Amino acid sequence: MAELAGRPGTWGGLALRSCQFAFAAACICVMSSAPGFANYTAFCYLIASMGLQALWSLGLACFDCYALILRKDLQQAFLLSLFVVGDWKL
Repeated sequence: MAELAGRPGTWGGLALRSCQFAFAAACICVMSSAPGFANYTAFCYLIASMGLQALWSLGLACFDCYALILRKDLQQAFLLSLFVVGDWKL
């Protein structure tokens, strides 16, 4: 497979997932600090979806750390398809 920047199991991938988690967490903080956000159902669903995005990003960042520490290769077709489908859905 071609050497792509930010692929799973690399320092670039870890940096991208960490930034994705940080931005999702910042979105949750900003949206939940708005006065009366609980009065709008769509706004509550948006916060819930950002929570799922933050959990997904944190999980994959931890998986990248695991791969970097143990020097594992995450370029198997099954793992890459899992990442793609998960990112596509969230």
